[in-house]
Amino acid sequence: MTISTYAELKTSIANFLARDDLTDQIPNFIQLAEGRMNRELETREQEKRVTATLTVGDEYIALPTDLREVRQVKLNTSPITNLSYFSPVGLDKAYGSTSTGKPKGYSLVGRELKLRPIADSAYTAEIIYIGNLNSLSDSATTTLFLRSPDLYLYGALAEAYIYLLDEQRANVYDSKFTRALEEVKVDEERANYGSGSLQIKSDYQRQQYAARS
Repeated sequence: MTISTYAELKTSIANFLARDDLTDQIPNFIQLAEGRMNRELETREQEKRVTATLTVGDEYIALPTDLREVRQVKLNTSPITNLSYFSPVGLDKAYGSTSTGKPKGYSLVGRELKLRPIADSAYTAEIIYIGNLNSLSDSATTTLFLRSPDLYLYGALAEAYIYLLDEQRANVYDSKFTRALEEVKVDEERANYGSGSLQIKSDYQRQQYAARS
């Protein structure tokens, strides 16, 4: 059968399990698989942006609740002002606690973004980040699901067999799930970088802020 909707995915999982007593658990298996996808994948679908208006005299703004990795922070000035990442200590050393002006650097403190110099105007900050995939539901699908339904199927089946304490089958489907994850990563790299050599720049924007739930 085709798998193009949440309902069809749940039916397919039940068919693979050949059981009718796990209906209430199947959404949980899917959710657990989605959790691992969120931790391991960086797809275009997960790349998001939000804007926030800075408050004069306040060096902190709240981060998106689903943020897993910051890609870029900028001020929508003319011209655009790209902010540099610093560690919290490095930011304090570079810009004192009383310095004010147009922010030039940022750091991450808990679930807040810290900006220095402290804003002297109501600048608009834009954060581009990697967040969570939207969860599947009866009324919502994702591009990743439509492109790779096997990823969701194998992930949910691995979680199902863990639940059933069937280690052998859990390992089989976990291997299939892991392979599908790697294939999605390669597919994303091809889409983003074409056939040329892949060069990854790290200015510590994968800065250990894994707001991983």
